[in-house]
Amino acid sequence: MKTLQELTRPNIWALKPYSSARDEYKGITASVFLDANESPFNMPHNRYPDPLQIEVKKKISQIKHVAVENIFLGNGSDEAIDLVFRAFCEPRIDNVVAIDPTYGMYQVCAEVNDVEYRKVLLDAHFQFSADKLLAATDDYTKLIFLCSPNNPTGNDLNHDELVKVLTTFDGLVIVDEAYIDFSNQPSFLNRLSEFPNLIVLQTFSKAWASAAIRLGMAFASTEIIGILSKIKYPYNVNQLTQHQAMEMLHRYHEIVSWVKNLQKERELLEEEFMKLPCAIEIYPSDANFFLAKVTNAGAIYNYLVSQGIIVRNRHTVSLCANCLRVTVGTRNENKKLLEALVQYKPE
Repeated sequence: MKTLQELTRPNIWALKPYSSARDEYKGITASVFLDANESPFNMPHNRYPDPLQIEVKKKISQIKHVAVENIFLGNGSDEAIDLVFRAFCEPRIDNVVAIDPTYGMYQVCAEVNDVEYRKVLLDAHFQFSADKLLAATDDYTKLIFLCSPNNPTGNDLNHDELVKVLTTFDGLVIVDEAYIDFSNQPSFLNRLSEFPNLIVLQTFSKAWASAAIRLGMAFASTEIIGILSKIKYPYNVNQLTQHQAMEMLHRYHEIVSWVKNLQKERELLEEEFMKLPCAIEIYPSDANFFLAKVTNAGAIYNYLVSQGIIVRNRHTVSLCANCLRVTVGTRNENKKLLEALVQYKPE
């Protein structure tokens, strides 16, 4: 791969990061804080949070088996996605490559940062070819985005093709593992030292059942994490989020149980969904949702909305004509969906 300095925008490489009061204070136990212009009232919410989220990272490190210095925490995974554009892509010069269809925020962040976004269409089985993906790159391609399990298709991407991209591309490869807990495929976390150009994204929003706290995780080399930490907002993860994340991390075994429950519910829901007259095909899923081809996605979506049931209409997405994306809920929620669809009568 190219050196990190070659990949990083020159102004970012030379940037001296903002140093907050809490960054400068290290090591000595203190009881009087008069350094950050905070109010002395309304403890503990009057104090700025730890800008580096050290205690949360330590607990994540224990569970994920990744060193603290290889962890970045952000305001959702979307912050990490945006930061890699800001750190490594020169607006109107560099470009990024991604599979299509995939998670929409990659393209949104590209457009916000004025970076060309190149799409490479998946095949009929929602798989990609490393050679076709690499053929879309050039000397100005800084990033490749690969979401596995992919959204909205739900399937794991081919592991060997992922490795081929990592070993061939000389830029950074972002593997988004938002749904990895629901998959039987191994995470790329244990291969960070093998691939210095790898950034792995995970989140508290899915398996950890904590979408409301907006906490995303990025894992990469110490050097890449240093670049992201240098340009993030000083207190990007608030204290309430850090506190709730610690609570969930201490409930890790409960999370594992939830994941197994959702995997089982997914199988049951898929089986019953395919019995419906409106169902044409359900695509293989390794996530907590599945993509279903139906007779008329728009009409069925609108009908479900009228019944107070919300799914995602993906009809306008590449390769997803007349497809609905259905999240797996509780047994009762899934039952209500099925009961409503049994009653659906096409016009």
